[in-house]
This record gives sequence, structure tokens and C-alpha cells, in this order.
Amino acid sequence: MRNLLIALALLAATPAMAKTPTPAQIDAEVARQMAKTGAQGLAVAVIDGGKVRYVQAYGKRNAKGEPLTRGTVMYGASLTKAVFAYTVMQLVDEKLVDLDASITAYLKKPLPDYTGFGDNYAPYETLAGDERWRRITPRMLLTHSAGFANFYWDNPGEKLVIHFDPGSRYAYSGDGMILMQFVLEQGLGLKLGAEMQRRVFDRFGMANTSMMWRPDFAANLADGWDEDGKPQPHDERSRVRAAGSMDTTIDDMAKFAAGLVRGEGLSRASRAEMLKPSLPITTRSQFLTFQPELPPEKRRPDLAAGLGVVVFKGPQGPGFYKGGHDDITGNTMVCVEKRQACVVLLGNDVRAEKAYPALVAFILGETGAPWDWEYGFTPIARN
Repeated sequence: MRNLLIALALLAATPAMAKTPTPAQIDAEVARQMAKTGAQGLAVAVIDGGKVRYVQAYGKRNAKGEPLTRGTVMYGASLTKAVFAYTVMQLVDEKLVDLDASITAYLKKPLPDYTGFGDNYAPYETLAGDERWRRITPRMLLTHSAGFANFYWDNPGEKLVIHFDPGSRYAYSGDGMILMQFVLEQGLGLKLGAEMQRRVFDRFGMANTSMMWRPDFAANLADGWDEDGKPQPHDERSRVRAAGSMDTTIDDMAKFAAGLVRGEGLSRASRAEMLKPSLPITTRSQFLTFQPELPPEKRRPDLAAGLGVVVFKGPQGPGFYKGGHDDITGNTMVCVEKRQACVVLLGNDVRAEKAYPALVAFILGETGAPWDWEYGFTPIARN
């Protein structure tokens, strides 16, 4: 009897699994939220049990009013970083990368001796005289803790600078991801675009995803709208950039999210390594990059950096997410581990982001994803 009472008490204390709404209910909620925000285009994918359950696109792909479809090519922005980290973890499985080895193990000469790479990577020669670069590891690069600004051009004189001891804190950095790309390409002799094509896009059948612009994308391409509601053209990216050059579709990103939440393509150990809390996050919000750290009692113990993603603990247990943003783009991927469930949202209107907390909660239930940290604003109410 006592055991039965304990079991009933535990059941009562456990949040009920959210019931996935019907497609019609999702469509209605998306329409309501788009009307609230003024967003012109939005695409949604729902994964549950590791399978793609629903994919739909809404609104316009350009100022001509042409429809946004499931096959419309949209800018992936920093969702690229999660796909890149997944690629790196395959290399970890193959013993080509050790997450905790110094990058000196891969480079043929000291990092500051690589000159003239600023156009493709960063001006590594500006690190001369700061030997802390030798302490940087792949884990630090993938957890945004190498000490860099988001991009070197944010620094005075557009120099690459190590702002704090590598590994000591989280500070979002695209240049960290790009240095990891440099290590793979210049140190290991790999071509990142080809590796991601083979290891990710081909694996999951992501036929309309690429790390560089493809001319065939033009037939069904999303332009975007900025915060003021002004249409802006899609940027045709001509270089592979681990920090965020990926073009994709909602159909393709649904396939990736489902594969990642299932653990396909990685060993169990490498997937766990990617999605475990590797580094506490100690700031009030994600940006500005170098804001002061909070005192320990005000930090969120449920929030940490994984590899290429942010991990959290919420009412449904552990989860992870990654966002992607520029002036005309707002993307997010939120996944709940226990259910192997995700929502992927691609917006070609940056104003759509204000609806994402409500939409994710409507579809998945309350996840605990730290929206105030990610966006720095109070989300729109669901009702």
C-alpha cells in the first residue's frame, strides 16, 4: 500500500505529457500569432517520437506575395551552428577530433603565423603575443567559451582578441565556430561544405540545403522582412561559414531535427556529449556578448551550453535548443529529450520571433526553454 501511495504521489508530481494539437489547431494558432506580430512568412515543423509529424508553411516568401511553401529555400542563420556541431561529433566518433585537446594538436604551425586569412576566417595574426590561444580546445569553440567577441570586426581596429581566459565563461561567438572550421580545413585538410553535404544533408535527404548559394534555389526562394516591416532581398552567400551560411527549407530542417533527436548518425556517447551541460551560462541574456556575469545566486542552474546548442531542464525534463537570427530572419529549434519531440520554426520575417515562445508552448506544452535569456524580451501572451 505504501509503495502504491508513493507511486501515485510521484505521478501527481510529474508534469503530464503535452498532447500534440491537430494540424488544424496548429494552423489556427499560427495564423493568430502571425496576425499579432505582423509577420509575413513563417514555416513550422513538428517532430514527436523521433518522427516528423507535421510540416507547413504560411504566408509570403517575397514582396510580390508569392506563397511560402514547404520547399521554399530560407536562410538557416545560426541553426547552422547546431548542424556544424553534429558534423564535428561524427569526427569525434572517428577519432579525428578530440574535444579537449589543444588546437595546437591539429595545426601545422602556430595560429598567429597563419596570415592573410581574414577574408575567409579571421585575422589570426592579431593574436601574436597572446599565448592563451594555445589553451583553446574544440569544446571551448563549440561552447562559445574561447574568449572571442561574436565577430572580430566588433573589436576596435577589427582585430581578433581573446577577452578572457579560454574556457572560463560563456560568451556567444561566431568566430569561435569559424576557428573550429579553420582547424578542420587547414589542420585536417577537410572541406567543410563537402563534409556537411556528405555527413548531414545527404544522410537525411536534405536535397534543398547547402552551405553555399546554389542557382537552383532562385526558383523558390524566400526574401525577408525587417523589424520595420520593410522587405529585403535574400543574401546569396558565396562562402562556407560554420557560424551561419546554410540555406535550407522547413522540410529539410524537420528531417535534421528528427534525426538529431533520435540520435541517428552519432554514437550514443557522442550524442550525449553534444547535448550534456558542458558549461554553465552565467549571464542575464545571450546578448550583448560581454555583459557582466550574474552573481551565483541569480544564475539559472537549469541553463548551460552544450556543443553547438543550449541545453536546459524544464517541466518535461532535459531539452535543448538553438536559435538563428539576422535583420530579416528569425529561426528556432526546441527539442524535449524524453519525448524525442521538437518544434522547428523558420521565419523570413524577424518579427515572427515574438510569437515563438507561445507557438512552442502551444505545440509541445511548457518546455522550460529560457526565452527571456535567448531574446531578452517578454513573450507575447498566448491568449
